[in-house]
Amino acid sequence: MTNTLNVFTDGGARGNPGPSAIGVCIVDGNHKKIAGFGKQIGIATNNVAEYKAVIEALDWIIENKKSLSENARINFFLDSKLIYSQIIGIFKVKNADLRNLLFDVRDRETRINFPIYYKHIPREQNTKADEFVNAALDNQLHQV
Repeated sequence: MTNTLNVFTDGGARGNPGPSAIGVCIVDGNHKKIAGFGKQIGIATNNVAEYKAVIEALDWIIENKKSLSENARINFFLDSKLIYSQIIGIFKVKNADLRNLLFDVRDRETRINFPIYYKHIPREQNTKADEFVNAALDNQLHQV
């Protein structure tokens, strides 16, 4: 059983909007990689891709929550200051598309039943999720 999940998410678009992808890297409290993946999501903006990365990670957690201990803690690490600030409520979400994606995040959070914490990190600390984004955009999808 896992007590801590550290979830690194990233989204990117080549062009804004343009071809876009998400990347997720999940490690346990001992920094052992549990899962990592990249996925193309079609034409989207960077901000949409960032939200969709969080949503895909939450979906993974929902599918795998039986492997978590009953006192598990989930830590999300995002390098997008805007998306982080919207998720934790510092910034209002004015764009309707992003607001709907935030609703999707909230819906999934309620299905997890573990405390979820969000933290903004510099891009340099999010290299693995970024690698999955770029691999997906380069049509070299990696899954672990």
